[in-house]
Amino acid sequence: MSVSGLPPRHILSKSTFMRGCQCAKSLWLHKHHSAMRDALSETQASIFAQGTNVGLLARELYPNGVDASPADAFHYQQSVADTQRYLAEGRTVIYEAAFQFEGVLAAVDILVMRRGRWYAYEVKSSTSVKEQYVTDAALQYYVIRNAGIELRDIFIVHINSDYVRRGNLSVSELFYKESVLNRVLDLQAFISGQVRALKKVAQLVEAPDVASGAQCHKPYTCDFFGYCHATDEAEDDFGAANIDAAALAGFVSTLQYPLYFMDFETWSAAVPEYDGHWAYRQVPFQFSVHRQDAPGAPLQHDCFLADASGDTCSTFLEALLPVMGEEGSVVVYNKAFENRILNELKEDHPFSVERIENIQQRMVDLMQPFRRKQLYLPEMQRSYSIKYVLPALVPGLSYDTLAIGNGGDASAAFYELRTVADAAEVARIRKALLEYCALDTLAMYRILQKIQEHL
Repeated sequence: MSVSGLPPRHILSKSTFMRGCQCAKSLWLHKHHSAMRDALSETQASIFAQGTNVGLLARELYPNGVDASPADAFHYQQSVADTQRYLAEGRTVIYEAAFQFEGVLAAVDILVMRRGRWYAYEVKSSTSVKEQYVTDAALQYYVIRNAGIELRDIFIVHINSDYVRRGNLSVSELFYKESVLNRVLDLQAFISGQVRALKKVAQLVEAPDVASGAQCHKPYTCDFFGYCHATDEAEDDFGAANIDAAALAGFVSTLQYPLYFMDFETWSAAVPEYDGHWAYRQVPFQFSVHRQDAPGAPLQHDCFLADASGDTCSTFLEALLPVMGEEGSVVVYNKAFENRILNELKEDHPFSVERIENIQQRMVDLMQPFRRKQLYLPEMQRSYSIKYVLPALVPGLSYDTLAIGNGGDASAAFYELRTVADAAEVARIRKALLEYCALDTLAMYRILQKIQEHL
């Protein structure tokens, strides 16, 4: 114990241990140059917020507990002390119970005593148990057991993907509890060795020499990727250009006017909020459609952005159907996505099935020529994402100047609208959403123009 009565500050936490397992250099940078990390995107912030909310909701599975959460990330030693106090008091349900062993800190979402035995529950907002979650739980088990608590079992609590909300939310049906004890026990020798190795990494004077590779994005994209990539002196080789004029001509020949360039934006939630919804259902809230009635004809634009206060599916479909006509190609980028949304709308709106299927039957995927490399430029950086294809073909048109630059951030922005009270801020977010979605469909039109130029 320190002079304050609290345990000394830890060297590794659960999160830094997992970071080190992914990449030793990332751990060292986090410890010594944390300011170099990439800025948190709106998408990432939204994911973290949903994860926090899921963790709080899961407490309803084991109510009436005491909360050992620290005031902030710099006060986990107080959390460790509070946990010990709660244990001494005989508390049987502790949220964020924190333990420390030989400089390694681990907190578990829910610690429960039943019939004189302790059970640990780690909550994840995922719909399945992933390998990294088991490693995460194995470290928790290692620390908790060595801190003097005998765990009878340890569980991953995750979202039940089969649960469909009908009426009031059923927390017991929303969550699924899966024991990972045997897998955790099998990892204890690995955990012990990794703890020793990563402690040494954290205390190095200089960063370990680790080349960029698959670990930069697996299992998570590292928040030092931008820093490492910028300092990598090796120039990327993005290959040679390729233009298959015959294949492009074949693609263009399938198009029938009028052309409808169509794009959807969706939001999703780990916890379904409306009847008929399930975890992470992609709920459409916005569309943009640019229409060209004949070759060389001016573009016409229609768009829709739902009110953020309720279920958006019905209003979305009511606005979309009159815009789409009954004939002419519907050009999309990544047909599988729009097709999936329309299929789910058919289930919700059986009286509109025929009109929805008419749209689906007319869809043409503009992504195909790029996925098949029938038109490839090195500037596309081996990607067929529209975010790379557009600036490569139309240098003057880019998402970089927009307040919202990708679908994930659009989803996060719409989700944010649900809690924003300031009218000016609501107007700013809605304007940014409209500009982003409109560029998606304008981009498809301009990309098609460039394909036609290469015939």
